[in-house]
Amino acid sequence: MRELKERILKDGCCLEGGILKVDSFINHQMDAGLMMRMAEEFVRRFKGTEIDKVVTVEASGIAPAVMVAYLLDVPAVFAKKKVPSTMSGILKSEVFSFTKSRSYNICISDKYLTKGEKCLFIDDFLANGNAAAGILDLASQAGAEITGMGFLIEKSFQRGGEMLRSKGIHVESLAIIESLDNCEIRFNE
Repeated sequence: MRELKERILKDGCCLEGGILKVDSFINHQMDAGLMMRMAEEFVRRFKGTEIDKVVTVEASGIAPAVMVAYLLDVPAVFAKKKVPSTMSGILKSEVFSFTKSRSYNICISDKYLTKGEKCLFIDDFLANGNAAAGILDLASQAGAEITGMGFLIEKSFQRGGEMLRSKGIHVESLAIIESLDNCEIRFNE
């Protein structure tokens, strides 16, 4: 998606260790217009895919997931990173965060991810695919199916996309970063 790539080049910031900061327009302060146009692009790319629900992981995936769900007229649910004391029927999976360099459990109530549901996973970044693997695990526990995965930004050099695609998952990424070497942002294509 050209608009997203241009915005990454204009307002993104590369840090040592392969980290791309897009907090001025995606995952801290958000450009709502851009977020809606990205949601529209996901709807276009997943047209014809059976989708009963959009799922994501808190927190940065919530905004794009809700916008996609709104356009599809389906519910959105996010996996929480802390188990609330009020939640029962918990589905849990352990996920390692590349950005935060630590593992944590994600969880969803079995009331909101159920057997037979066809789900679209939407998230901000695809790096090593750990959050996506956690969502696949939760869906498997619930008896639900992930019919597609959409990411705003994919870091192709970290192999998460390769891993997901090798499992036959329909993956769509709006901007694919080939390299962040020497803190220079280079896209595939």
